Amino acid sequence: MNTRKVALVAILTALSVGTNYAMMSIPNVKFMDFIVFVGGFCLGSFLGGLVGVLSWAVYGVLNPLGFSLGVWLATMFSEAIYGVAGGFMRKMLKKSVLESLRSSRINLGIFFGVVAVFLTLAYDIITTIVFWYAVPFTARSQTLLAVIIFGVPFTIAHLISNAVFFSIGSVPAINVISKVIRGGEKSGNE
Repeated sequence: MNTRKVALVAILTALSVGTNYAMMSIPNVKFMDFIVFVGGFCLGSFLGGLVGVLSWAVYGVLNPLGFSLGVWLATMFSEAIYGVAGGFMRKMLKKSVLESLRSSRINLGIFFGVVAVFLTLAYDIITTIVFWYAVPFTARSQTLLAVIIFGVPFTIAHLISNAVFFSIGSVPAINVISKVIRGGEKSGNE
């Protein structure tokens, strides 16, 4: 791993955490998932997943909304799903398919928006189950329906915002980060 990639992991993690604090007043509308996905797409699954884990490792411990160990661990490792999926998407898309999609930014944006919906559903299902499981055992039967019902608006906000962020921002962000990475390879700086 070269110094540019290490720096990008640190920058993407800081950007992810910083934007989460900046958008704290808007529930479930954050750039974190988008940043982690783009990081995975550009840096690979391992480093993208690392950006996700590190982002929640910091944000979850210093979360003004409170701390719960189980929920923190679930969100930290569930966030890594975005980075791993980003790296997987890059490998899955053959270079010729990626280039043809890239020539039509709208198609690629729509594709990334659809990917965002599925990833966000997986993230929200996992974290909601863990949140419910963190409720004391004696209250779980009474809280299941409440967690599901009251969680729906938050999930909808999360799904819509991620679909928009991924659709509009993925292509430009991937292009910029890819240029930074290629710049390091061309100059031979490690």
